[in-house]
Amino acid sequence: MLDKLAELDTEHARAVAGGGEKYVDRHHARGKLLPRERIELLVDEGSAFLELSPLAGWGSDFTVGASVVTGIGVIEGVECMITANDPTVKGGASNPWTVRKIFRASQIAEENGLPTVALVESGGADLPTQKEIFIPGGRLFRDITRSSAARQPTVALVFGNSTAGGAYVPGMSDYTVMVKEQAKVFLGGPPLVKMATGEESDDESLGGAEMHARTSGLADYLAEDERDAIRIGRRIVARLNWRKARTAPTAYAEPDSDPDGLLDLIPADLKEPFDPREVIARICDGASATNGRAFDEFKPLYGPSLVTGWARIHGHPVGILANAQGVLFSEEAQKATQFIQLANQVDTPLLFLHNTTGYMVGAEYEQGGIIKHGAMMINAVSNSTVPHLSVIMGASYGAGNYGMNGRAFDPRFLFTWPSAKSAVMGPAQLAGVLSIVARAAAEAKGTAYDEEGDAGMRAYVEQMVEEQSLPFALSGMLYDDGVIDPRDTRTVLGICLSVIDTSAYAGTDRFGVFRM
Repeated sequence: MLDKLAELDTEHARAVAGGGEKYVDRHHARGKLLPRERIELLVDEGSAFLELSPLAGWGSDFTVGASVVTGIGVIEGVECMITANDPTVKGGASNPWTVRKIFRASQIAEENGLPTVALVESGGADLPTQKEIFIPGGRLFRDITRSSAARQPTVALVFGNSTAGGAYVPGMSDYTVMVKEQAKVFLGGPPLVKMATGEESDDESLGGAEMHARTSGLADYLAEDERDAIRIGRRIVARLNWRKARTAPTAYAEPDSDPDGLLDLIPADLKEPFDPREVIARICDGASATNGRAFDEFKPLYGPSLVTGWARIHGHPVGILANAQGVLFSEEAQKATQFIQLANQVDTPLLFLHNTTGYMVGAEYEQGGIIKHGAMMINAVSNSTVPHLSVIMGASYGAGNYGMNGRAFDPRFLFTWPSAKSAVMGPAQLAGVLSIVARAAAEAKGTAYDEEGDAGMRAYVEQMVEEQSLPFALSGMLYDDGVIDPRDTRTVLGICLSVIDTSAYAGTDRFGVFRM
């Protein structure tokens, strides 16, 4: 696990490096701060910043991180969604992964009722990829205005260029701060205006911060420099009169077992089972805060391949579903369905800890109703209205990914460990299925089967599926909110549960038809 974490650190370093040393030095030489430096000054001193989707675009032709930083930070005691363009990467221009990353940040802000603070310095769309940006990109503007309508304030701090479509970010935000002699906000810069109208103009008269503060009225505040803009932004948040829907827990106990032990729990070979109770003991509040029991297991003797029960994390109550032996049988699916209903009955968020190869196959299990029982579990997950969180610890294959609340089922947050793998099935199984199908086709045609070609095909498919199912690849496609160190799981979940408590939520008693 330490080797995998070293690889993760290397990939995170690529994201932090932005456009590279040359462009970072050039940006600093202009007296400007980098996006994470701006965020560090913006959030409360000593508080955590939970960065989201840091590996977006990994494995693509674009810079890792997608030229934008997103995450949740505390500003004047208020949890906010923060987005910050990285101007060292093509001037902060938005590529297709940038758009998807901001979409995800907007979704999190909307679902959890968070104010948004955008640190703006972007040249607009990456023009060579405009066909992948322009049409879906309009959603960015829709999200800003809908946030305002939902009384989730939006604040834009403009540090540099905000041109073309990017000009609408400060234009649509509730509060806009512009840095004197640095911010430039216009629909079309001087060259475009010259081409379109023949008019001669300069940056300042066309879209400078002082012009917008004195003449157009687009700027609500004119900042002397970047630090002044950040100071003003903090004061804006301080005056929001912000209140959370739920009262934060005041006391909790540290876990009964040392979180460092999480590094030893996940086998290198995911076919080997491990006891998820050992994970639960290291991420949940200890027994001293819960009258002697850190985890109250539900139905422990029934469906033992799925562990279910009640616990607390940083004082927040949660219901936990954790895969034990990998395979989900009918008993596990029925147990999960009942447990999800119970959590909805008492308005308790659910945490899904993945390590599953999927639902069991075979004649005995098909006859026993595995399809309808698996469908029952997926029905419950789909229609549950309490907040869901997911952590993929090991395998997350097939419909097991769905039943355990994978990305397609919109968990509020989903994180993976470096040991995680996710695909329609394991690499060897998938390659084997293709081999069996090809062999049957050859027999049907009465032709000899190419055994050497079959071996090459299986090796190629196994390698391809292995690469595509690794956490960096999945995180690069934004199928999670980040790959995390297992030892940080408790802290990350604590932040997420606190964020969830910003807005009201309740369970449901309305589920689809359960096929019995």
